[in-house]
Amino acid sequence: MSSLSVYHVSSPDLPNKVLTHFDDITATLAEQGVRFDRWQATAKLQPGASDEELVAAYQGPIDQLMTARGYLGVQVTSVSSEQSPHAEPHAGLFEEQHFDEDLVRFFVAGRGQFNLHIDDYVYAVLCEKNDLILVPAGTRHWFDGGERPHFVAIGLFSNALEPRARITPGGIAGHFPRLED
Repeated sequence: MSSLSVYHVSSPDLPNKVLTHFDDITATLAEQGVRFDRWQATAKLQPGASDEELVAAYQGPIDQLMTARGYLGVQVTSVSSEQSPHAEPHAGLFEEQHFDEDLVRFFVAGRGQFNLHIDDYVYAVLCEKNDLILVPAGTRHWFDGGERPHFVAIGLFSNALEPRARITPGGIAGHFPRLED
């Protein structure tokens, strides 16, 4: 189940609020300029579907968002703990960072947690299958796939290639709870 936990930076062990209803999550994130949405596939997906089949199953909403926001690139990312049993994939993502363009991820399968550091608060957004998150350019954040990451996500980009993250000094990510499996 998708959820949103809101922490004040001075109390990383105790959330101010925890939301699990889609409308509450959407409204709270919208107040911060973050879009949270749900998409449904227009075609049945089989296990082991190719990247092209995954994108085709969501082509309508992808095209609408790309046209509305001027995105040019689409990329499918698939991460499984079986791929790398001794090293956590994407371990570097557990550092606060930001991009010069929007961060757009749609979860086709699995789950992951985006932690958004906005002003004096951290918004921990647990995204699961069918969840779309659109984080405005420049928003400080970090991603946590859990101890045994498993997800398939479609990313949209303003450029043809995935943008490079800019690490934010300070190490705030290490003070907040990790995504538990």
